[in-house]
Amino acid sequence: MRLKDIKKDYNLINSVDWEMTPEEAIALHLEWGPLRSQSYYNSRDNNNETVYFVINTWKKTPILTLVRRKGFDSEEVGNFDLPEDVVSEFMQGIGKYKGVYAVEGKVKDWLRKELDA
Repeated sequence: MRLKDIKKDYNLINSVDWEMTPEEAIALHLEWGPLRSQSYYNSRDNNNETVYFVINTWKKTPILTLVRRKGFDSEEVGNFDLPEDVVSEFMQGIGKYKGVYAVEGKVKDWLRKELDA
């Protein structure tokens, strides 16, 4: 799947939680312990679905991934390359550490512009 494909899927775009972080997604679906408001977590069950973007820096080039998580199941909807200028600034901002990161700042701005979201 390409970003152009996602852009055409209004239901998918509208379901993206732009504030979701990898840590919150794990807490929401796999653990007990609030990171957001308690009412948000009290509403969860195995039928709740969360769609969010993350950046994975474990490989040489960071990869943007759209994740769909429902209960204990997780699906990578798509993996995407980021523009070099966005990658460079992002990697400087995280100190070039390996990990899985939330989409924030310039990456989020670029992505929302690309998806008209």
